[in-house]
Amino acid sequence: MAGKRKGRRPFGRIRKLPSGRFQARYPGPDGVLRPADRTFATVTDADRWLNKMRVEIEEGRWLDPAEGKTTVRDWAARWLAAVSPQLKHKTRASYRSLINSLINPSLGDRELLSLRPITIAEWVGGMKTKGLSASRIRQAYRVLSQIMRAAVDNDMISLTPCRGVRLPRMPQTEPHILTPLEASKVVQSAAKPHDLLIALLAYGGLRVGEAFALRRVDIDVSGGFVLVDENLAEANGALVFDTPKSHQKRLLRVGPSLAKRLGQHLETLPAGDDALLFTTPGGKPLRYNQWRKAYFDPAVSAAGLTDVTPHDLRASHGTWVADRYGVMTAAHRLGHSNASVTTRHYARPVAGRDDQVAEAADAWLSGHDNDAGARRGHDDDDDGSSGALVPV
Repeated sequence: MAGKRKGRRPFGRIRKLPSGRFQARYPGPDGVLRPADRTFATVTDADRWLNKMRVEIEEGRWLDPAEGKTTVRDWAARWLAAVSPQLKHKTRASYRSLINSLINPSLGDRELLSLRPITIAEWVGGMKTKGLSASRIRQAYRVLSQIMRAAVDNDMISLTPCRGVRLPRMPQTEPHILTPLEASKVVQSAAKPHDLLIALLAYGGLRVGEAFALRRVDIDVSGGFVLVDENLAEANGALVFDTPKSHQKRLLRVGPSLAKRLGQHLETLPAGDDALLFTTPGGKPLRYNQWRKAYFDPAVSAAGLTDVTPHDLRASHGTWVADRYGVMTAAHRLGHSNASVTTRHYARPVAGRDDQVAEAADAWLSGHDNDAGARRGHDDDDDGSSGALVPV
């Protein structure tokens, strides 16, 4: 009597190898048979693994192992090409530099599937050992994290290896907050017309790149408005005009005296709405390092101050406005989409304000409200559209 023929396995195939171990193969969603990534000691183990694959395919959780064999270098290049159209020129150049200098040399030839959190932790540790700054390490990690997140979203891998990795702490640096009088001294000490540029940083809260990109058409002298809708940045040595950081185009109100001085400056510019307000003596767009060395730093020294950066003037403006008119107004003037950014990075306690609060609290304890006027201008519903300007 012939032996009973075994029934066909409902999913996948199992065969015994010459070594005595068992190999499992399974059909992917495309019908192509794929071998397991390992062999098994028993048929039961192989069968259990096949059942797991079947469930993953049925539930839509299956990932093609071939995709995970893509190298970090190839996937990073594909990712950067995909996201580049949405990035500012400077950001795109920064990402490319981080990928080429820090990610690819260590991880570029690794397959995506081979990366584990410990791999990333070792990579971070290696950068720290080489003496890279915490800021640089964090920048590289953020880019790698985006690359790996995209790999997960595109079903290349099931989990990102960028998880649970401890990053070096950023040093706690506080901006140098000037008083309005100190800022005024810097403005008065600067060569014309760069005194106006510095005034826009200190009393308008502009970013340096935003001030560099201002054109004749952006100034409304009669209305006292400055339109901030462009930014000038350097990317790999090239100057690029782009949208402001965080895409925060805004209309700023400036005080009458500053508006008048801007109007007088407009009369000295070449014809045309696109004429830049501030340029080199040869009429070219400004470069940050050259401008700071030639005009800003000498003005700071002449004002009797030290260790002041252009960004400190913007931070000072945010602090003054937040203290007197509220964080929402400061957020509008600084071009922040979220007031928490203003609070975290720019709004700082003004010297002596804590003493004033203590005195007011003592009066409240006694049943008096002798500081009601301090609330003026702190309406939480104010979107800051009218702005505020400390007179220059």
